[in-house]
Amino acid sequence: MRPLGDQNVHFWLAQRMAKATETDLVAATDAAHLSQQEWADLVAQCRTCDWADGCKRWLQTPHDTHDAPPNTCVNQQRFVALKSAMEALDQ
Repeated sequence: MRPLGDQNVHFWLAQRMAKATETDLVAATDAAHLSQQEWADLVAQCRTCDWADGCKRWLQTPHDTHDAPPNTCVNQQRFVALKSAMEALDQ
């Protein structure tokens, strides 16, 4: 079993992924679509990912091209679901 990645590194990778995909974590929390435990679980899942270096490179590309995290992101479905839930509230 490989060791988990650094918690702070993956916290910020998850934050940057949310920003890059325009997934509003604060609004999701305020609307009860993301609890503190779910956020902690998302970061913990990120720490298990083998693609952290690729993630860092992906996050350095222009943000206007990112509708969703790449398929290689272990939290892709979570970010897509959160973004969709927040977009549904805006309509």
